Amino acid sequence: MSKRIQKQLNSFKYKGEPIRITLGTLIMTGLCVLLIIVATFTQITIKHPYLPLDTISYLSQDYLSDSDILHHFIKTYQYIPQIPVVFFIVALMGRKFGILSIIGYIILGFFFPIFALGGGIKYLFEYGFGYILAFLPAVFFAGTLLKGKVAFLRVLAISTIGVITIHILGMLYMLFIATLRHAPMELVTSWIANQSGIQILYDIFFTVIAVYLGKQARKLIWIVMC
Repeated sequence: MSKRIQKQLNSFKYKGEPIRITLGTLIMTGLCVLLIIVATFTQITIKHPYLPLDTISYLSQDYLSDSDILHHFIKTYQYIPQIPVVFFIVALMGRKFGILSIIGYIILGFFFPIFALGGGIKYLFEYGFGYILAFLPAVFFAGTLLKGKVAFLRVLAISTIGVITIHILGMLYMLFIATLRHAPMELVTSWIANQSGIQILYDIFFTVIAVYLGKQARKLIWIVMC
């Protein structure tokens, strides 16, 4: 193989280089913002077996039908995949364009109702806005550590820390807003349980998958856009 042909082949081989700023990558960033919006209003029904805390007492009851038992030990959850999509974007586009996508999403949300409960500047005082703001440090952290090839355990660690960061900062912001509103603690705990209960486990699981998909798709994006 001649050196000229080898050089041409190497120019199309992804070696972990950062994606450059081009018209194509800016268009891709806009599409990533759209992807976050779509994920915000997407619900996935998840069903899987689980063991509730009342398993022993429940099974000790009389006259339980097979359908009753099956229904009791099947968990049905309406999952919103916004957080995995955010990590997919940072794995796909890198830290710089990942942060740009989140900033674009937030700015658009101040003018259009693209957040989960609407939009506008008043959304700053919504309980859930802290989760959106927390995307920024999580993307910075993940984008910094996801450079080059990464092993499964490292992806799992990055995903876990990133997801927990979002939820912790989201809960702290929620407590701050609740303090400003003098909201009862029962309402706050209900919000936290709804936003950061079992959701955290689902977020970690799907984020690991999303990161791997993003890393694979990044190779193609690098070739097409660079």
